Amino acid sequence: MTQEMDDINALSRIIGKDFELEEQLSEELIRNKMIHAFSWLLDNDISRMMNILYRADVDEEKLKSLLMGRSQLPSAEVIADEYIRRQKQKVETWKKYST
Repeated sequence: MTQEMDDINALSRIIGKDFELEEQLSEELIRNKMIHAFSWLLDNDISRMMNILYRADVDEEKLKSLLMGRSQLPSAEVIADEYIRRQKQKVETWKKYST
């Protein structure tokens, strides 16, 4: 298995703590699922979304700035990208300290 696949699988496991994901998804499919999930949460359960973002340690101020600055993108897309970026940072940190 390649390092990239290992990283994507690790990313799926981390995201799987907050969302149900099928195994062996590509990064693009993970992103699409996260956009859909955050879109639903924005419309139906803001408090759960905020809790997920808090547990993932997504920087609230940075997210606000991104949402204000990227007004041409849907909010769910901006939130999903930032959530995934933060989860990828965790994967990198774990790799760094596991070797």
